[in-house]
Amino acid sequence: MEAPANSRDQRCEGPPESVLCRGCVEPLVFLANFALVLQGPVTTQYLWHRFSADLGYNGTRDRVSCSNHSVDPTAQEVETLTSHWTLYMNVGGFLVGLFSSTLLGAWSDCVGRRPLLVLTSLGLLLQTLVSIFVVQLQLHVGYFVLGRILCALLGDFNGLLAAGFASVADVSSSHTRTIRMALLEACIGVAGMLASLIGGHWLQAHGFANPFWLALALLIAMTVYAAFCFGETVKEPTPARLFTLRHHRSIVQLYVTQAPEKSRKHLALYSLAIFVVVTVHLGAQDILTIYELSSPLCWDSRLIGYGSAAQQLPYLTSLLGLRLLQHCLADSWVAEVGLTFNILGLVVFAFATITPLMFTGYGLLFLSLVITPVIRAKLSKLVSVSEQGALFSAVACVNSLAMLLASGIFNALYPATLNFMKGFPFLLGAGLLLIPALLIGILERANHCREFQQFSQSP
Repeated sequence: MEAPANSRDQRCEGPPESVLCRGCVEPLVFLANFALVLQGPVTTQYLWHRFSADLGYNGTRDRVSCSNHSVDPTAQEVETLTSHWTLYMNVGGFLVGLFSSTLLGAWSDCVGRRPLLVLTSLGLLLQTLVSIFVVQLQLHVGYFVLGRILCALLGDFNGLLAAGFASVADVSSSHTRTIRMALLEACIGVAGMLASLIGGHWLQAHGFANPFWLALALLIAMTVYAAFCFGETVKEPTPARLFTLRHHRSIVQLYVTQAPEKSRKHLALYSLAIFVVVTVHLGAQDILTIYELSSPLCWDSRLIGYGSAAQQLPYLTSLLGLRLLQHCLADSWVAEVGLTFNILGLVVFAFATITPLMFTGYGLLFLSLVITPVIRAKLSKLVSVSEQGALFSAVACVNSLAMLLASGIFNALYPATLNFMKGFPFLLGAGLLLIPALLIGILERANHCREFQQFSQSP
């Protein structure tokens, strides 16, 4: 029987000859994260070296002075300035992205995923162009904040992820959705790992500018792919106004409108769980490069590249672990296992004073990223097909809020705790992860109780 022409709840099926790759969003996410990870540690190190040059500090190049555990006021000032400017970039992106990514994601439910993917690709490209001007022309580091804001205006990486996960939900069944979302996150990890390995060696050999030029070339290719090769997954895109409160209203309605097929309480609690997880992940990432650059670790660009690659490896190992553990555990308990290893890894970071101990901490994170695809899949199953864009816009909003809180807590707490315990922010992150562990356990128990009641009431 043929589906009605105006149905918005049907899976995407169009003429295959009209596109090269229907619903293949993985190349976009791969290229975007490759470019971002290539730039991230380079930007942090560039800030570190700019402030070091301004203040006449060269401790990171002198291994003897760097390994000295005595407090160096100049070194602390460099760390503080680097941490604070990282905070400014993140806050600038958040304040704009909180509005734009939520607006654009819900808009994509009407006009399709492709327009949002093109806009976010252009935003990432503009940010990289600004970074190139800063490095090449030695502009004030405040222009990094401007680049971040321009990117956020067009949806930012969170907007790209919202469109990407929504397109996966458009074309996947409820049975395959968790592993499809884990596969998309694995693309993030593989791209990040390769970018980290290349970026560390390249920076050491050729300086700061070349990694940004490679990122620019990749983002140009990504924009072309989004515009001409990505196959639309919304069955019948319809024109819709962008600047209207209706898009934001649709996100609010997810959490306040009663519906028989969803639990508003479960939707809110899973959103809280992913909020805490993303806050800890982003907060730890923000300070890891500074933590490794400074005493007592004193890593160079090559080691930082290896560390950043190890930080991305859990995207791949978590995909493999999820696939294996799903044979014997429910998704929720797989997430609990991932949270346990995440907590252990952060505790090791907090007390790491030598390189082997830092890499031990990275090794313990091998299942840490099974958590987010499990939660995203559970959230996706709580709403209808026509609400996927609004849902992942809400998740993008949660990610943006998590980014602000992570930057505010970890980048402010790190310099404040340098004098008594440098790794204290990692211990705080480990403690915060107990919250989603508790929430996921409670929700899984509630699901089992409801299923048991339904089974006992059936004839």
